[in-house]
Amino acid sequence: MGHGQLHTALQLPAGSWWDWDVLAWDGGRFRLAAGHDLAYHHGLEVVFGDPVYVSCPTAFHDPVFRAPSGGELEGLTRRLGEEPPVVVAFEADGGGQEPVTCLIAAARLDIVQGMVLRYRPDDPAPAGTDGTAPGN
Repeated sequence: MGHGQLHTALQLPAGSWWDWDVLAWDGGRFRLAAGHDLAYHHGLEVVFGDPVYVSCPTAFHDPVFRAPSGGELEGLTRRLGEEPPVVVAFEADGGGQEPVTCLIAAARLDIVQGMVLRYRPDDPAPAGTDGTAPGN
């Protein structure tokens, strides 16, 4: 399993990745979206292929990525029967009094950067844009 293992702190491209949410969990992929304001768009996706363990809130802020601890890796290995190739650990603001500890294990990890609108272009314009009705 030596190829493609990630058991260090996740490194993200430069950018304002404050606001995070679960974009989708389908077809063997768990996708997180990040940006400075997710109301209209996001600029980064962290895609976990074939996730085998996910523990994180559906929305969170200011994640601090770190290498998983030895205890976290041992616990995952015990639960799953083998050490997963990708393990991402972080603490984040989940909306409570204390930061929440998050852990995600998967077969693969892809980081995709690029602007993605959070609404379809043929939908009515979101508040704060030109305000004209569609088709006018």
